[in-house]
Amino acid sequence: MSFLLAAGQLVSAAEKPNILLVLVDDMGWGDLNINVPATCADGTVRPPEISTPSLAQMAQQGVQLRRHYTAAPVCAPARASLFGGTHQGHSEVIRNNSFDAALENSHTLASVLREAGYATALIGKWGIGGGMESGGTPTTAAAWPTRRGFDYFFGYNNHLAGHRHYAKEESNADPETGMNAVWDGDKLITPDLDTCYSTDLYTARGKKWITDHVQSQPDKPFFLALTLIAPHARLAIPSAPYPAGGGLKGGVQWLGQPGKMINTATGAWDSYIHPQYRDNAEWKEYAAKRFGGGAQGAITSAQRHATMITRVDEAMGDLMQLLKDLNIDKNTFVVFTSDNGPHNEPGAVWGFKDHPAPAQNPAFFRSYGPMDGIKRDLWEGGLRVPCLVYAPGYIKQNYNSDFPSQFHDWMATFADLAGMPKPMRCDGVSLLPTLQGNDAAQKDGVVYSEYNFGGGMTQYQDYAENKRGRARGEQQAIVFRAEDGRYLKAIRTNIKSANDDFEVYDVAADSHETTNIADQFPGIQEKLKAAVLHTRRAYDYTRDPKAGRRNNSCGGFRHYDMTLVPANDPGATQPGLVMRRVSATCPWVPEFDTLPSAAQATTATVADPAAEQLPAGSITEYKGYINVPNDGNHWHFYLTLSEVPGTKAYIKLHNFQLVDADFNYTPGSTVNESAAINTDEAIAEKTGKKGIPLKAGKHAITITVVQGPTAPGSFKLEWNRGPAGGRQTPVTAVPAAAYSH
Repeated sequence: MSFLLAAGQLVSAAEKPNILLVLVDDMGWGDLNINVPATCADGTVRPPEISTPSLAQMAQQGVQLRRHYTAAPVCAPARASLFGGTHQGHSEVIRNNSFDAALENSHTLASVLREAGYATALIGKWGIGGGMESGGTPTTAAAWPTRRGFDYFFGYNNHLAGHRHYAKEESNADPETGMNAVWDGDKLITPDLDTCYSTDLYTARGKKWITDHVQSQPDKPFFLALTLIAPHARLAIPSAPYPAGGGLKGGVQWLGQPGKMINTATGAWDSYIHPQYRDNAEWKEYAAKRFGGGAQGAITSAQRHATMITRVDEAMGDLMQLLKDLNIDKNTFVVFTSDNGPHNEPGAVWGFKDHPAPAQNPAFFRSYGPMDGIKRDLWEGGLRVPCLVYAPGYIKQNYNSDFPSQFHDWMATFADLAGMPKPMRCDGVSLLPTLQGNDAAQKDGVVYSEYNFGGGMTQYQDYAENKRGRARGEQQAIVFRAEDGRYLKAIRTNIKSANDDFEVYDVAADSHETTNIADQFPGIQEKLKAAVLHTRRAYDYTRDPKAGRRNNSCGGFRHYDMTLVPANDPGATQPGLVMRRVSATCPWVPEFDTLPSAAQATTATVADPAAEQLPAGSITEYKGYINVPNDGNHWHFYLTLSEVPGTKAYIKLHNFQLVDADFNYTPGSTVNESAAINTDEAIAEKTGKKGIPLKAGKHAITITVVQGPTAPGSFKLEWNRGPAGGRQTPVTAVPAAAYSH
């Protein structure tokens, strides 16, 4: 029997909240009007505001996470980490700019919640489904949303098509289908989408899906990921005003008639500027002072950008009214956030006649807020994103939290809400304590990012001097807690060597990251360089060219990939590993501390975990250190579990994935440290050659095994150091003497 386990309690279906995740594209922290800075680094007055009253009301009635970070400062890797529950140091496929590569076949937000009894849907942009950058269909895309835990999909799979706000009217981005492909399940419906503006289209379809589900299955909770594409890419604007009212009878409505799919499919496409922004005298005065001869161009961009943001705000008000009309607003957990910082691009589609496509200018509204950086920067403006949570009865109202959190925390949080332990693979922590107003009880999570992009930062006048034109290149950032309790950010850019030093900033007091305080912490560089190597890992997989995706999406090489991971210095230790065990089963390998009975677990010290018999229907954790006898660039680890259905395991070394024998694992088979097990685009026989670079010494290890319910079993863990002296070292069992605690 499989128990659905929660962090502290079992949760019935009636107690599980619906979950609505709204993800927008390239909305900056400062685009939310409640975040507009009073003054800026250059001493000028505050910029104009964009009207976002619905989002402001959502913040007043819920929580604003004011230090919430995306996983990466660009679309595809950010979404891969959000939906996969891992930071970019553990993303096996989608890193840097690997648009449209297939999200690895493992646990996702949708699959975890579906296992917990939720109906699941994705409406909007996907972009991580597999296929060429301009392609992918239900039969050719390896990671089509319904293959990653979603019951229903409506929207763009294709990343480049997702730059188009009018699928039918704008130029084609998909030679595979001959149009900007919008899919309704496995049906291509673009020919029916006359004058359908993306924000309206996806909001209307989302409202329809929620309504149909609540009316047909009122006792079944739902998870809807509504991924809007505004304000990304070309600054395309609506064709008509947003309908009044909102909810069941007002706002945007799904009509479902070819040529008239939604009720705003009227007027001329890309024509409607919100009245507040049409002829604003204050804007003209501001633009003249700020942009001189470029004032009119800046205003044209700003009018379009602000209209797109306000349209998103109107959509959120519409959705919130729908929840009230359906009487589910008290039992729905709503998260609103953006995939990365603001962009400065004209988008993939240039102007048509009477449809200009100016480049977005994030300096007009200071879309990056009181920070420096935009999309593709690991500085605060590129990584920190607006994040609002609305959930009456579940969280505190009108509360702002500066606790640092990141995209992968949502998998842990949603699992907690659904009454499930989080998968051990997930890098996140549940944010419920913070959302309930208790930051003091919040467990520290991991905030970590890495990203590579050429060129230099834009030289906006309100950036600090240390940012203007600064080279990007390989960038790496990690947040850590100082002894005085401050959460500090360490960052290095244009990395050329694993020995490059980090800069350290107290971003709570220095949001522009102007004063490097690394010198205030003796020995900090050695600690930070060890911390990042203990947090992330390099992967070894080869993509199958038949899978079809851009050649430049391969790899994700870093200059520190093959740096030997330093050992711990635990001092004196005792032989064996500390064992904890509960009688339970789980659909995945769980983080042991999130099991409801973790505090009542059987405990012991085990000399050799491989010599233990694991009881049927048990979850066992072994924790301590493994002594690596020699330095080696290619340490390999091989795990074999008993051939009992439902048996699976996961091993972490320090805080990174060592062996994943969880999702897709076949009991009785042997897996190694390669990432190939979960990558649809990997050539299995060419993987597993790189290994893990390790320094000799004691390395923290956690082994968690879920033993299937039908029979007891055991496991075998083997290793070898890879080539040494021109010869391949033999594979041997890890000896009991290697374990300590």
